Amino acid sequence: MPENYRNNNIISTSAIDMLMKFGDVESAERIFRSIKTKNIITYGAMVKGYVGNEMFEKALDL
Repeated sequence: MPENYRNNNIISTSAIDMLMKFGDVESAERIFRSIKTKNIITYGAMVKGYVGNEMFEKALDL
């Protein structure tokens, strides 16, 4: 992801959602870790993605 988009929570959260839908959990986690100020929507995208990819333990741990 280009550097100038990494500080935009809306774009980062949308990218996480897209990657999780395609099953690319590793890339979504990388973007999630790079976000400095996470919000409830960002966490929600990760939880939804983990559940959608049947990674229930990771969803609970988050």
